[in-house]
Amino acid sequence: MLTHTIRPRFCDTDALGHINNTVIPVWFLEAREPVLRMFAPDADLQRGGIAVVRVELDYLAETRFGEDVSIHTVVSHIGNSSFRLAQEVHQGGTVTARGLTTLVNFDARSRRAAPIPDDARAALQAHWHAASNEGTPQE
Repeated sequence: MLTHTIRPRFCDTDALGHINNTVIPVWFLEAREPVLRMFAPDADLQRGGIAVVRVELDYLAETRFGEDVSIHTVVSHIGNSSFRLAQEVHQGGTVTARGLTTLVNFDARSRRAAPIPDDARAALQAHWHAASNEGTPQE
């Protein structure tokens, strides 16, 4: 499991005082950077990388300003060119949001999906988690 800590900013809140629904997908994106580096270790995205093709997100409880959050990420599925990440937001002992993101290995030259390279596949497998509920991260 990959874990990433985020300190919510005051500007991440909305009129109701909780973290705005548009912020959680950005946090999930930030927490996926180690996965991106599995495909582009030098961060040269002109040679390729990963592309998001589907996002599902459930808001389970309020996430609030003033307390750090932990984003937990596991790989829940690996296919030929695509894979799925399951991510959760944890704050104060509560899972406040849960998401699934399907990504594809993207060839920058052909502008198409391409098979996952063996080294990236091995790195993904190191974070694979066979859990119920679509590979939801567990503590």
